[in-house]
Amino acid sequence: MRIAVAGATGNIGGLTVAALERAGHEVVRMSRGLGVDLITGDGLDDALSGVEAVVDVTNSAAVDRGEAVAFFGTATANLLAAEARAGVRHHVLLSIVGIHRVEGNAHYLGKREQERLVSEGPVPWTIVPATQFHDFAEMVAGWTEQDGAATVAPLLLQPIAPADVADVLAEVAAGAPGGRHVDIAGPETQDLVDMARRTHLARGRTVRLVPTWSGVFDSAMAGEVLLPGPDARICPTTFDRWLAEL
Repeated sequence: MRIAVAGATGNIGGLTVAALERAGHEVVRMSRGLGVDLITGDGLDDALSGVEAVVDVTNSAAVDRGEAVAFFGTATANLLAAEARAGVRHHVLLSIVGIHRVEGNAHYLGKREQERLVSEGPVPWTIVPATQFHDFAEMVAGWTEQDGAATVAPLLLQPIAPADVADVLAEVAAGAPGGRHVDIAGPETQDLVDMARRTHLARGRTVRLVPTWSGVFDSAMAGEVLLPGPDARICPTTFDRWLAEL
């Protein structure tokens, strides 16, 4: 199949491209750096010529609610419209477990708008909700790290390896549209603070971690809010195995 990946130069995008190519598919890479701009629409029609399925793993760093909704809304609307013009038969969206249970998070609000547009849009679709990735804790700590210390929310997660996410997306893209896919998650629950500590240790770094609910993640995300549903698809790579491969 000829399959396009939106956000192909990012971490998950690159892994998804590799997974699709291993499975024998022809992959079209789409990103702003490669001349395809989802916000302006530049390059979309040419990129989607002959494409049968699209995997959207685009992301935004916007922390303002309006900016997040505007980015995901504009990019998704432009992408879906171009897919409809090109006759694309399957739109696969990577989403996040728990976004419908959290109200105050700007990124989650943007992702909810993205899901709405896809589910109400003109192209048959599959939405794949994933738990947070194994590298999430290090990234979160990096947002606030200063003078050897960082604040981290004590979130309860069931993190998933990025490569496992890519494998699922590649499998789903090659199949028929299925609506909302079951949650995908890793095999074990973890505490975000401990994940950050262990990741820093694996990289030979010492960072003093301060657990706190102040910041991007508040207490509305405490408890089991971010855990997958009971029918989740459990992927194989443990956090320990991922750490060992750093």
